[in-house]
Parts: sequence; structure tokens; C-alpha cells
Amino acid sequence: MGLPVHRLQDYDRWLGNRLQQNLGCHVVTLNAEMVMQAECNPTLASSIRQAELVVPDGAGVILYLLLHGIRQQRCPGIELAESLLRQAGELGESYPVFFYGGKPGIAQTAAKIWQEQYPKLAIAGIEDGYLSPEAEDQFKVRLAKEQPPLILVGLGVPRQELWIAQNRHLCPQAIWIGVGGSFDIWAGVKSRAPVWLRNNHLEWLYRLYQEPWRWRRMMALPQFALKAIGQRLA
Repeated sequence: MGLPVHRLQDYDRWLGNRLQQNLGCHVVTLNAEMVMQAECNPTLASSIRQAELVVPDGAGVILYLLLHGIRQQRCPGIELAESLLRQAGELGESYPVFFYGGKPGIAQTAAKIWQEQYPKLAIAGIEDGYLSPEAEDQFKVRLAKEQPPLILVGLGVPRQELWIAQNRHLCPQAIWIGVGGSFDIWAGVKSRAPVWLRNNHLEWLYRLYQEPWRWRRMMALPQFALKAIGQRLA
């Protein structure tokens, strides 16, 4: 559908190596909803195509690959971000992490919980996702000055992907990854789907149960599936 998916056996190790070598990259965790948004948003599509790593996050992307005879294991974005945090926690003060996004107080709680698990984890800074234009400008100056090697951006799709693409030049050696609502889960505000739902590619159903207001956005899933099947038949 005009977007890349990078097929690796070990995304964690690939990103861990880049983190230690100070090789910056933009990580996109691709799902069906994002693909359908990109069809209507050329700027989003361009941001995804320019990313150094696009992982198959959603079940729809896995289905698309399977229809084309490609078996690829799903890589949930939250688990990839957790792997990076664990690696940064083991590396210590030389690899501080910046948490950006979420409602006021959520990112702080998430960072605190991570530091309790990994006392060596260094926090470069924390900002919520409700900054005024003036505060955001000051935040960008701070990023450019501090150059954190790992930046987690939880602004939701597509805002986080667009924001990273526009601002990654501020820290060219950093790994930037959009983490969606991961801060809420780490902070204990929300929970992930049970393992059996995840293993059966039904995590989206649990999310709809938690956030029924998302039903309109979830309509992208059957639209994506129909288009994927139609392309395969064509």
C-alpha cells in the first residue's frame, strides 16, 4: 500500500546496537489504522517512508504480509519500547531517556515506576503532551541542548509520527519512537489485553472495550482488511 515494513528477526538487538553506537533513527510501529490514515494524509505517509525502522505492530499488517506469503512475527510497539528502556537501564547514566507526552502527571508516574525497577535508569527529562506553543519551543531548545539518546513520544497517532519527523533534527543521534498510550499502561492508568487475546491478534478488541469511543477509528480495521484482500486477489 505504498508503505515500508522492515522485516527483522530481532528488532530489540538492532535498536540496542544503534543506541550504544549513537546512531539515530525514527521508529514507527505500524498498524492498520495508521496505514489507512496515511492514505488520506500524505505528510504522514512521507514520515513513515522516511523512518529508518517500521515494525509490524498491528494484526492487520501481519495479515497483509501473510496474504503475500510472508510469515512475520508481530512486534508490539509497547514491548519494543520496554526493551529499549531495559537496555537503557542497564547502560546507566550515559544513556538517559526523555519521556514526552500523555496527560499531566502520567509520564512522571511511568518514569518513576521504571526507575523503581531499574535504579540505574537515567531520566533526561519529562514533559506532558499539553504544552503551550511557548513551552513547546522551550522544550525543543532543551532537547537540542541535552541530546538525550532515547526519546519516547506518546502523543498518539498520527501526531507523534508527524512531530518526530518534524523535530528529529534536534537530536540526530537519538532513537525516537512513538509509544502511543504506553505511558498510561506503565503508570497503571490502563491495562494491556490478557495474553491470550494478544496471542490471537485481538488486542484491538480489548482496547475497544476499554475505550468504546474509539469505534469510529476502529472502522479502519475492516477497511484495511478488505483492501488487503482486494489487492491480493487483483
